[in-house]
Amino acid sequence: MKKFIVIVGIIIALLAGAFVALRIYTKQFSPQEEASFKNEDVDIEVNYSRPYKKDRKIFGELVPYGEVWRTGANEATSFTTNVPLNIKGEVLPAGSYSIFTIPGEDVWQIIFNSQTGQWGIALSGEANYNEEENVLTAEVASVDSPDTFEQFTISFEQMGEEIEMILMWDQTLVVVPMTVEQG
Repeated sequence: MKKFIVIVGIIIALLAGAFVALRIYTKQFSPQEEASFKNEDVDIEVNYSRPYKKDRKIFGELVPYGEVWRTGANEATSFTTNVPLNIKGEVLPAGSYSIFTIPGEDVWQIIFNSQTGQWGIALSGEANYNEEENVLTAEVASVDSPDTFEQFTISFEQMGEEIEMILMWDQTLVVVPMTVEQG
């Protein structure tokens, strides 16, 4: 019995080590990044992984249209805000969320989901999220860019009272407008 417990312990340790090594290995190809917006009392942070284009057609092929995408690589992209935000007429309460998207040729759905900390895809290859945990979904236009963005990038810009979260990859730009919810 003692040998059995030792063998099981060794197997568990090897599997845990392999899992950690796999996570480190995959992050070499899609490094972790943080995008943030800080102004007066507003603090917004996005943590995501940045895959490269590598001569691939991204949207419509690698990332299919009409299917939920983890919006980056590795772990699900996280979004944290310390204030409630108005996004396309709906209020996103202060808190932490995962961001998923459903890319389309002309319109994207941006999904803020209350489940956080999960790996971005399930073993099935589909996005690892529970639709019932969706807090807010907003539709925004996608724009074709004459420039090619080699690495997936999220950034923030301020335009007057509006904060814009900008997603860029390949020749696609998506702008998610938001304002601080007054209340």
